[in-house]
Amino acid sequence: MLEELKAKLDQSLNAFREDLNGVRTGRAGAGLVENLVVDVYGSKMPLKQIASVMVPDARSLAIQPWDKSNLAPIEKAIRESDLGFNPMNDGTLVRINVPPLSEERRVELSKIASGKAENARVSVRNLRRDVMDKITAQVKNKEIGEDEQSRLEKQVQEKIDAVVSAIDDLLKQKEIEIKTV
Repeated sequence: MLEELKAKLDQSLNAFREDLNGVRTGRAGAGLVENLVVDVYGSKMPLKQIASVMVPDARSLAIQPWDKSNLAPIEKAIRESDLGFNPMNDGTLVRINVPPLSEERRVELSKIASGKAENARVSVRNLRRDVMDKITAQVKNKEIGEDEQSRLEKQVQEKIDAVVSAIDDLLKQKEIEIKTV
């Protein structure tokens, strides 16, 4: 049960990390666009599955689709995202100039990152609740004793605290990146 919890907590932390990569900072990075969903071939696919994303310098991105017919859908997906980018299609690449962030946008992005962190904390708390319910059910069914219950609950809480602390650390790092001019 504890191993299963650890695996789910690791998944939650990795999902949060991926989510944070999509939050824009002052610098260009492939993580900003690689998880954008693009409507191609009659289905929706992440950008990283249909193109390569390059970072030529700190203020621009270049996206090269493996199939040139995907240039327009990629451009459309970027325009419709909440990133605020204006992509340029040159026939082989989609180029994005990453403008510097205004102070209002930095505050807004900090709030978005905080919201993502809170969602991650909620999912971690839900995992804790599920495991605690299983432990309580085992006590009721006389599968484990009360001493074992308190030991397990303590171990679960330690794991949860470690993951919540990691989430908070990742959020602090992201806020520093966002506020760096």
